[in-house]
Amino acid sequence: MSQTVLRAPAEVKYADELARLADQSKGQKPHSWRLSPQMVRSFIIGDKKLGIDQKWFGDASTVERAIVTLASDRGLLLIGDPGTGKSWLAELLAAAISGNSTYVVQGTAGTTEDQIKYSWNIAMVIAAGQSPQSLIPSPIMTAMQHGAMGRFEELTRCPSDVQDALISIMSEKYIAIPELKTETTAFAMPGFNIIATANSRDRGVNDLSSALKRRFNFVHIPVVTNKKQEHEIVMFRTQELLARQQITVEVPPALLDLLLQTFSDLREASAAASSDDARLESALSTAEQIGVLEDALLHATYFGEQKLSPYTLANSLVGTLVRRLPEDSTVINKFWHTVVAERSKKDAAAWKDFMAGGQDAIKGLKH
Repeated sequence: MSQTVLRAPAEVKYADELARLADQSKGQKPHSWRLSPQMVRSFIIGDKKLGIDQKWFGDASTVERAIVTLASDRGLLLIGDPGTGKSWLAELLAAAISGNSTYVVQGTAGTTEDQIKYSWNIAMVIAAGQSPQSLIPSPIMTAMQHGAMGRFEELTRCPSDVQDALISIMSEKYIAIPELKTETTAFAMPGFNIIATANSRDRGVNDLSSALKRRFNFVHIPVVTNKKQEHEIVMFRTQELLARQQITVEVPPALLDLLLQTFSDLREASAAASSDDARLESALSTAEQIGVLEDALLHATYFGEQKLSPYTLANSLVGTLVRRLPEDSTVINKFWHTVVAERSKKDAAAWKDFMAGGQDAIKGLKH
């Protein structure tokens, strides 16, 4: 794959590690898996002895349960709050097991059954009728035919009838194609399975049917609350994003601690709020921390002094988290003049600069 792509899939980015693990993979492997379950685990959570970097930061038992599920006949449903790394874990699992993480359906309110099963090349159908050559397989069908992992992002955002199209695929392991006279069935090859993700905040939008639930093992991805672990995630992802843009501005440890503490305080304030209007719409996830930090670093690079400052960090935080006007601006203003103001009186000078940056950003929202 060209080195100029904006974002290479995991199997391309970590091709050297995957090749090294494949050479050393000695354990029993499920049919068509590239790596043994033990080596899939090492690829995802890291192995210092093998020189494999950690890529997903979470409980190893969560990864192990996900791997065991995918070796069975049941699909895997990763469920959790926004920004907990569900999609990233799904991509890493597919890359390690199948060597291809790109058989993906993105679930939305507009997703159709055709996008899960198959569609037709209209020009070819008009010219020569429906045939295997004019059929366009969905990513899920392609994964079936290759004995690979198919991914279904945001499953609960799809209408119920679209979700239910998965039931026969997951139970019968084939897709019927009644329009054809021959090759009327596409069968799944050994090794095929589905990794789906669902946002726990979307419950009640399009709940899964009982029949579909029975065909998945649910693995819950918790919100990261351990500051050391959160620190590792934010640094790993931010450095990855900035390396892509060839930016080398450093993140002072004190400023990263300041960011983590502010998010922790915001989460406490959100949990104590009495209504939705009294809390930010943002999920205050680790992913949003990464977004705030990346925004601040880019601003420091292009419009600052090539150095991250507390003032710039506060500007980016307010700009990223305030979405609803005036509700969110009211919430962040109250937080800034209570919690942040109190810390700026007691803690290091960085908090005073952070306080000023946030105040100026909040004032700007009113114009």
